Amino acid sequence: MERAIKLKIRKDVNGSQQFNIIKLKGSLISKGYTEIIHILDQDDEFHINSFATRDEIKNEVQDYIASFISKENLVDAVSFLK
Repeated sequence: MERAIKLKIRKDVNGSQQFNIIKLKGSLISKGYTEIIHILDQDDEFHINSFATRDEIKNEVQDYIASFISKENLVDAVSFLK
């Protein structure tokens, strides 16, 4: 099943980045954007995190994630996978 949103997350991150990535995932669940986030290994450098969300809020979720990435300085650690 194809997931609505996929994130490419670097495995080699510092403690602060790791904390903020966990905070991002927790906030996606606590805000009701999704109920579960699937995590797969892409290779030695990246994980792929994917989750389904309702179509009517997909743009809102993507905007939230982009803002969070920028605000928490995760640009080098997290990106959208198309």
